[in-house]
Amino acid sequence: MIGNRITYRTADGVRIPGTWRHTFIRNGGNYFLTDLFVYADGLIDCWGLVTLDEFEGKLRSGWVATDLPEGGRVSAHGLADWKFDEPHTWLTPELLLAEVRDTIDQLNGRPDSTARCLAAVDVFLADRTEENRATARAAYLAIPETRRHYALGDMDRKDGPLRVLVAGPGGTTEGWDDEPVSQRTYESALAYFEERARLIAERPSRVPADGPVTPHAPAIHVPHSYPRTRTGDPGKGGLRNDYPAPVGIDGVTYPSAAHAYWALSVADATVRTAVASADTSYAARRLAADAVRREGWEHARTAVMTTLLRAKYAQHPDLAEILLATGDATLVYDDADSGFWGDNGGGGRNWTGRLLELVRSELHARRASARGHR
Repeated sequence: MIGNRITYRTADGVRIPGTWRHTFIRNGGNYFLTDLFVYADGLIDCWGLVTLDEFEGKLRSGWVATDLPEGGRVSAHGLADWKFDEPHTWLTPELLLAEVRDTIDQLNGRPDSTARCLAAVDVFLADRTEENRATARAAYLAIPETRRHYALGDMDRKDGPLRVLVAGPGGTTEGWDDEPVSQRTYESALAYFEERARLIAERPSRVPADGPVTPHAPAIHVPHSYPRTRTGDPGKGGLRNDYPAPVGIDGVTYPSAAHAYWALSVADATVRTAVASADTSYAARRLAADAVRREGWEHARTAVMTTLLRAKYAQHPDLAEILLATGDATLVYDDADSGFWGDNGGGGRNWTGRLLELVRSELHARRASARGHR
């Protein structure tokens, strides 16, 4: 039920994670299509926060509706209203309550009914007694019926092997086939679970073909600063766009990448020259801010910055080494003057950090290529 629908509410200054699904509320004889919010602390919002026990009462009373009558009037606030015509629902109060219980377990990182079933299956596979099979079968039937088809997470086989396993030779598969399970079908299910166990055991050591999902190196924060002079060992300060490292572009040399960026942003050639020769990058930005921007600048600025960063690190090998030394770390770049270029405590888009990572990957690729041709 969680999926990607993640929300939260705040209680005593603490964020309580939650999720939601659609539901119908019956109020005054009419039905309203709305959202049912479920939170990790066990509270459910169905037009008012209630405990799990109170929510069960709302289900039994029909306030949270699972029985949709022919001709019932329905409203989706601010969207439409209509009447039910041949309504069909597969939910019952018991099923929806079971789904909500599972959701609360999931939000708290606890085993839900599906996880408890798979744990019981593991016990049976380790000790194949009929008592353990009966326990696994009961655990499978305890999964809400609306969720009793994808416990294995197998899009192709669905829960077929699981149903066969808990039924056993001569048994019948719940809701699938009235024919008794043959020995051959049962052995096929056992082979499926043996292969599944092998894949699960390998999973921690398996790496995607194109490498790990997360960086090896810890993230690096590049704080906002206004470097005025070049130093012998600037450290990560050398990654600042306003670090005084001259950049030559199209026959013009700018005192820093920031100077170049602001100069190239303005439409007037005279102002551009003044920006390029400003004493500091801060002064360059102030001059550019008061000038008319080049047409279409908001669409071109990331491409321009990419070109400038490539030039900076190609023309300054010492700074390229600083960038390369960051490995594959996420670069969190702060820019008090821009929420576009800076991360700014998570409130900005961090485009400078992203482009630095791009240029870094290109430097790594060129270095690897050079080694391969030796």
